[in-house]
Amino acid sequence: RSSVFWNLFLLTTGSIIAAIGFNSIIIPHGFVTGGLSGLCLLFYYVTNLLSTGIWYLLINIPLFLVGWVKISRRFFFYSLYGMIAFSLSLELISFEIAIKDPFLAILAGGSIMGIGGGMGLHSLGSMGGLDIVSIMLNQKYGIRIGNFLFAFNMVLFAFSFTMLDTDLVLYSIALSYVSSQVLDYVLTMFNQRKMIVIISDFHNEIADTIKQKLNRGATFLNGSGAYSGREKKVI
Repeated sequence: RSSVFWNLFLLTTGSIIAAIGFNSIIIPHGFVTGGLSGLCLLFYYVTNLLSTGIWYLLINIPLFLVGWVKISRRFFFYSLYGMIAFSLSLELISFEIAIKDPFLAILAGGSIMGIGGGMGLHSLGSMGGLDIVSIMLNQKYGIRIGNFLFAFNMVLFAFSFTMLDTDLVLYSIALSYVSSQVLDYVLTMFNQRKMIVIISDFHNEIADTIKQKLNRGATFLNGSGAYSGREKKVI
Protein backbone atom coordinates (compact mmCIF):
# COMPACT_ATOMS: atom_id res chain seq x y z
CA ARG A 1 0.00 0.00 0.00
CA SER A 2 2.77 2.43 0.86
CA SER A 3 4.18 1.89 -2.61
CA VAL A 4 0.85 2.86 -4.16
CA PHE A 5 0.57 6.00 -2.03
CA TRP A 6 4.19 6.93 -2.80
CA ASN A 7 3.63 6.63 -6.55
CA LEU A 8 0.44 8.68 -6.35
CA PHE A 9 2.30 11.28 -4.28
CA LEU A 10 5.06 11.55 -6.90
CA LEU A 11 2.56 11.86 -9.74
CA THR A 12 0.45 14.44 -7.89
CA THR A 13 3.38 16.57 -6.75
CA GLY A 14 5.09 16.33 -10.13
CA SER A 15 1.88 17.38 -11.89
CA ILE A 16 1.43 20.42 -9.65
CA ILE A 17 5.06 21.54 -10.05
CA ALA A 18 5.02 21.05 -13.83
CA ALA A 19 1.72 22.93 -14.11
CA ILE A 20 3.19 25.87 -12.18
CA GLY A 21 6.04 26.14 -14.69
CA PHE A 22 3.57 25.70 -17.53
CA ASN A 23 0.88 28.22 -16.54
CA SER A 24 2.94 30.69 -14.52
CA ILE A 25 5.95 31.15 -16.81
CA ILE A 26 5.76 29.36 -20.14
CA ILE A 27 2.29 30.44 -21.32
CA PRO A 28 2.70 34.13 -20.32
CA HIS A 29 5.83 34.27 -22.51
CA GLY A 30 4.20 32.43 -25.42
CA PHE A 31 6.75 29.59 -25.40
CA VAL A 32 6.12 26.09 -26.72
CA THR A 33 7.33 23.02 -24.86
CA GLY A 34 8.30 19.71 -26.39
CA GLY A 35 6.10 16.64 -26.48
CA LEU A 36 2.33 16.47 -26.36
CA SER A 37 2.09 19.47 -24.04
CA GLY A 38 3.76 21.55 -26.76
CA LEU A 39 1.16 20.38 -29.27
CA CYS A 40 -1.56 21.44 -26.83
CA LEU A 41 0.05 24.85 -26.52
CA LEU A 42 0.08 25.28 -30.29
CA PHE A 43 -3.64 24.46 -30.45
CA TYR A 44 -4.25 26.88 -27.58
CA TYR A 45 -2.28 29.74 -29.18
CA VAL A 46 -3.71 29.29 -32.68
CA THR A 47 -7.38 28.56 -31.91
CA ASN A 48 -7.73 30.50 -28.64
CA LEU A 49 -10.34 27.89 -27.78
CA LEU A 50 -10.53 25.80 -24.63
CA SER A 51 -7.80 25.76 -21.98
CA THR A 52 -4.49 23.92 -22.07
CA GLY A 53 -5.76 21.46 -19.47
CA ILE A 54 -8.78 20.56 -21.62
CA TRP A 55 -6.63 20.26 -24.74
CA TYR A 56 -4.23 17.96 -22.89
CA LEU A 57 -7.09 15.78 -21.69
CA LEU A 58 -8.74 15.57 -25.12
CA ILE A 59 -5.54 14.64 -26.95
CA ASN A 60 -4.66 12.01 -24.37
CA ILE A 61 -8.02 10.20 -24.50
CA PRO A 62 -7.40 8.34 -27.81
CA LEU A 63 -3.85 7.51 -26.72
CA PHE A 64 -5.12 5.89 -23.55
CA LEU A 65 -7.82 3.98 -25.44
CA VAL A 66 -5.11 2.42 -27.61
CA GLY A 67 -2.77 2.01 -24.64
CA TRP A 68 -5.38 -0.05 -22.77
CA VAL A 69 -4.57 -3.09 -24.92
CA LYS A 70 -0.91 -2.29 -25.65
CA ILE A 71 0.76 -1.55 -22.29
CA SER A 72 0.79 -3.07 -18.82
CA ARG A 73 -2.21 -2.42 -16.58
CA ARG A 74 -0.08 -1.03 -13.76
CA PHE A 75 1.61 1.55 -15.99
CA PHE A 76 -1.72 2.34 -17.64
CA PHE A 77 -3.59 3.15 -14.42
CA TYR A 78 -0.74 5.12 -12.86
CA SER A 79 -0.37 7.09 -16.10
CA LEU A 80 -4.12 7.64 -16.29
CA TYR A 81 -4.01 9.11 -12.79
CA GLY A 82 -0.96 11.21 -13.72
CA MET A 83 -2.63 12.54 -16.85
CA ILE A 84 -5.79 13.53 -14.94
CA ALA A 85 -3.70 15.10 -12.15
CA PHE A 86 -1.70 17.17 -14.65
CA SER A 87 -4.81 18.25 -16.59
CA LEU A 88 -6.56 19.25 -13.36
CA SER A 89 -3.48 21.13 -12.15
CA LEU A 90 -3.38 23.06 -15.43
CA GLU A 91 -7.00 24.04 -14.86
CA LEU A 92 -6.61 25.11 -11.22
CA ILE A 93 -3.27 26.93 -11.28
CA SER A 94 -3.74 30.40 -12.70
CA PHE A 95 -1.19 32.74 -11.10
CA GLU A 96 1.70 34.27 -13.03
CA ILE A 97 5.33 34.56 -11.94
CA ALA A 98 6.53 37.97 -13.09
CA ILE A 99 9.70 37.37 -15.11
CA LYS A 100 10.47 39.92 -17.81
CA ASP A 101 13.74 38.58 -19.23
CA PRO A 102 13.00 35.70 -21.66
CA PHE A 103 16.29 33.93 -20.84
CA LEU A 104 15.47 33.97 -17.14
CA ALA A 105 12.01 32.67 -18.02
CA ILE A 106 13.63 29.83 -20.00
CA LEU A 107 15.81 28.87 -17.03
CA ALA A 108 12.99 29.13 -14.50
CA GLY A 109 10.25 27.55 -16.61
CA GLY A 110 12.47 24.77 -17.95
CA SER A 111 13.80 23.94 -14.49
CA ILE A 112 10.34 23.81 -12.91
CA MET A 113 8.96 21.69 -15.75
CA GLY A 114 11.98 19.38 -15.54
CA ILE A 115 11.61 18.92 -11.79
CA GLY A 116 7.91 18.14 -12.11
CA GLY A 117 8.39 15.76 -15.01
CA GLY A 118 11.28 14.01 -13.27
CA MET A 119 9.23 13.45 -10.14
CA GLY A 120 6.41 11.99 -12.20
CA LEU A 121 8.76 9.59 -13.99
CA HIS A 122 10.17 8.44 -10.64
CA SER A 123 6.83 6.71 -10.15
CA LEU A 124 5.66 3.52 -11.84
CA GLY A 125 3.68 5.57 -14.35
CA SER A 126 3.86 8.90 -16.14
CA MET A 127 1.81 12.05 -16.64
CA GLY A 128 0.46 10.83 -19.96
CA GLY A 129 1.40 12.30 -23.30
CA LEU A 130 4.04 10.81 -25.55
CA ASP A 131 5.22 8.34 -22.88
CA ILE A 132 2.28 6.12 -23.85
CA VAL A 133 3.02 6.32 -27.58
CA SER A 134 6.78 5.88 -27.22
CA ILE A 135 6.38 2.75 -25.08
CA MET A 136 3.91 1.21 -27.54
CA LEU A 137 6.22 1.89 -30.50
CA ASN A 138 9.18 0.53 -28.59
CA GLN A 139 7.37 -2.69 -27.70
CA LYS A 140 5.96 -3.32 -31.18
CA TYR A 141 8.63 -1.98 -33.54
CA GLY A 142 11.73 -1.66 -31.36
CA ILE A 143 11.91 2.10 -31.90
CA ARG A 144 14.03 3.70 -29.18
CA ILE A 145 12.03 5.99 -26.91
CA GLY A 146 14.60 8.79 -27.05
CA ASN A 147 14.74 8.69 -30.86
CA PHE A 148 10.97 8.92 -31.17
CA LEU A 149 10.71 11.85 -28.73
CA PHE A 150 13.53 13.69 -30.49
CA ALA A 151 11.92 13.19 -33.92
CA PHE A 152 8.52 14.32 -32.67
CA ASN A 153 9.95 17.48 -31.14
CA MET A 154 11.85 18.33 -34.30
CA VAL A 155 8.63 18.07 -36.34
CA LEU A 156 6.74 20.06 -33.70
CA PHE A 157 9.25 22.92 -33.65
CA ALA A 158 9.58 22.93 -37.43
CA PHE A 159 5.80 23.27 -37.67
CA SER A 160 5.88 26.01 -35.02
CA PHE A 161 8.01 28.20 -37.31
CA THR A 162 5.03 28.51 -39.65
CA MET A 163 2.68 29.64 -36.87
CA LEU A 164 4.71 31.54 -34.28
CA ASP A 165 7.35 34.25 -34.22
CA THR A 166 10.82 32.91 -35.00
CA ASP A 167 12.32 34.23 -31.77
CA LEU A 168 9.62 32.49 -29.72
CA VAL A 169 10.32 29.16 -31.42
CA LEU A 170 14.05 29.50 -30.80
CA TYR A 171 13.38 30.39 -27.17
CA SER A 172 11.14 27.33 -26.98
CA ILE A 173 13.89 25.04 -28.28
CA ALA A 174 16.21 26.39 -25.58
CA LEU A 175 13.43 25.88 -23.02
CA SER A 176 13.02 22.23 -24.04
CA TYR A 177 16.77 21.68 -23.72
CA VAL A 178 16.85 23.13 -20.19
CA SER A 179 13.79 21.09 -19.21
CA SER A 180 15.27 17.82 -20.51
CA GLN A 181 18.58 18.42 -18.75
CA VAL A 182 16.91 19.14 -15.41
CA LEU A 183 14.60 16.15 -15.86
CA ASP A 184 17.59 13.85 -16.44
CA TYR A 185 19.31 15.26 -13.35
CA VAL A 186 16.22 14.70 -11.20
CA LEU A 187 15.95 11.12 -12.47
CA THR A 188 19.58 10.31 -11.66
CA MET A 189 20.28 12.22 -8.46
CA PHE A 190 18.16 9.86 -6.35
CA ASN A 191 19.70 6.77 -7.93
CA GLN A 192 22.55 5.66 -5.66
CA ARG A 193 23.22 2.36 -7.44
CA LYS A 194 26.64 2.52 -9.05
CA MET A 195 28.92 -0.16 -10.46
CA ILE A 196 32.59 0.17 -11.38
CA VAL A 197 34.39 -2.40 -13.55
CA ILE A 198 38.17 -2.57 -13.15
CA ILE A 199 40.51 -4.62 -15.36
CA SER A 200 44.07 -4.81 -14.08
CA ASP A 201 46.99 -7.19 -13.49
CA PHE A 202 46.97 -5.99 -9.87
CA HIS A 203 43.47 -7.17 -9.09
CA ASN A 204 44.29 -8.58 -5.67
CA GLU A 205 45.99 -5.38 -4.49
CA ILE A 206 43.14 -3.23 -5.81
CA ALA A 207 40.49 -5.43 -4.20
CA ASP A 208 42.31 -5.26 -0.85
CA THR A 209 42.47 -1.46 -1.08
CA ILE A 210 38.75 -1.26 -1.89
CA LYS A 211 37.89 -3.37 1.13
CA GLN A 212 40.27 -1.66 3.58
CA LYS A 213 40.11 2.01 2.57
CA LEU A 214 36.71 2.35 0.93
CA ASN A 215 34.97 -0.22 3.11
CA ARG A 216 33.27 -1.64 0.04
CA GLY A 217 32.90 -5.14 -1.27
CA ALA A 218 34.16 -6.40 -4.61
CA THR A 219 33.61 -9.43 -6.82
CA PHE A 220 36.07 -11.15 -9.16
CA LEU A 221 34.84 -12.23 -12.59
CA ASN A 222 36.82 -14.36 -15.01
CA GLY A 223 37.52 -12.48 -18.22
CA SER A 224 39.67 -12.79 -21.33
CA GLY A 225 40.79 -10.33 -23.98
CA ALA A 226 38.87 -10.59 -27.24
CA TYR A 227 42.01 -9.83 -29.25
CA SER A 228 44.79 -11.39 -27.17
CA GLY A 229 42.82 -14.18 -25.53
CA ARG A 230 44.72 -13.46 -22.32
CA GLU A 231 42.96 -14.48 -19.10
CA LYS A 232 42.36 -11.75 -16.53
CA LYS A 233 40.44 -11.14 -13.35
CA VAL A 234 37.77 -8.46 -13.64
CA ILE A 235 36.85 -6.58 -10.44
